[in-house]
Amino acid sequence: MRDPINVKKVDLSVKFCGLEFENPFILSSGPPTSNAEKIGRAFEAGWAGAVTKVLGSKPRPDPHPRIAGLHYGGKLIAIENIESVIYPLKEWLPKITELKKKYPEKILIPNLMGGADPEIWQGMIKDVQEAGADMIELNLSCPLTDEVWAVGAILGQNPDLTREATRLAKEVATVPIMVKLTPNVTDITLIAKAAERGGADAISAINTVQGLIGIDLENMEPLPSVRGISSFGGISGPAIKPISLRCVAQIAKTTKLPISGIGGISKWEDAVEFFMVGASTVQLCTSVMLRGNRMINELKDGVSSYLYKKGFGSVKEIVGCILSKLKSQENLDYSYWVLPAVDAARCTKCELCRVACQDAGYAAIKIEGDLPKIDEEKCNACGLCIQVCPHGALLLKPSLSNKSNK
Repeated sequence: MRDPINVKKVDLSVKFCGLEFENPFILSSGPPTSNAEKIGRAFEAGWAGAVTKVLGSKPRPDPHPRIAGLHYGGKLIAIENIESVIYPLKEWLPKITELKKKYPEKILIPNLMGGADPEIWQGMIKDVQEAGADMIELNLSCPLTDEVWAVGAILGQNPDLTREATRLAKEVATVPIMVKLTPNVTDITLIAKAAERGGADAISAINTVQGLIGIDLENMEPLPSVRGISSFGGISGPAIKPISLRCVAQIAKTTKLPISGIGGISKWEDAVEFFMVGASTVQLCTSVMLRGNRMINELKDGVSSYLYKKGFGSVKEIVGCILSKLKSQENLDYSYWVLPAVDAARCTKCELCRVACQDAGYAAIKIEGDLPKIDEEKCNACGLCIQVCPHGALLLKPSLSNKSNK
């Protein structure tokens, strides 16, 4: 058993944009940060920082209801929200001041949303700085915006507007400016590089993925239904993690900016993956909505134990460590060949592997003596059988044979 004293020697603190975070875990802008009381409780629970819910000079209300979920296999894997609220900045300024007085060691980051008017952006930034903000997150990514007031993703989907909004912010900023990017673009690296050219100190990515979570078939209404109608909303939760990881990795490979990773993080293993693709801190929202602030201890303990087990003393040692292993398709080794191997002790004879291979693979699995048997001549080593096995009874192992041109 690992010595817990040594595990505690792992340094979870990180320096991000010159600011000292006691650990890399931040509450993302959303319902868990919609008022000062929630943020205070989160700080006391152990979160190193928090990004406020969206603040702006032009408040907007929320529809009711505004959340619907996607379930698969009995588990909630995604949430769509059609939240449109923007809280009045002036009402939040004294709350920012009070939070910083009470929790001076914590990092407080107002999330600001403004339009194309430079005076609005710069006025908001001056106000939150004076109130005591440690950093500012520019919201150029909210998908729940309208064309009447050009804010959120309407700005963040355009490189020129992103660069200009960032430049305007930096003109008056005395604290770091972090630009929050939308995944709802063709190439997120173009937007990230535009923010970098505008002078951004950091990138946070990603905001929610625009989507439609589902339809109420009984009432024939889109979800979430507001008197029978709805809107395209922002999808969050575990289902979007692959998109988030890809975006963070792409940003890390094409800019020099520090990154705060967001999107689908629900356990410590997810956080470690984000560190490895280039994030120095991570932000969580949906998982906290579902499980509460108590998960912070699991995150810290899990990451500490992992780092100790792997021989690392701090988070920064693994930031971006796998980026060199992400290459274009033509750089893969096509001569490498693997084959499935069956672990008889784990096999429950469910035959899911055989069915999948028969109907969507290469008909390379048959059942002999109640166990799967791999026909190596037919097998194309696609890996489908490994993924459908619910008990880990199949593993891919390197093979001496080379059938890459088969």
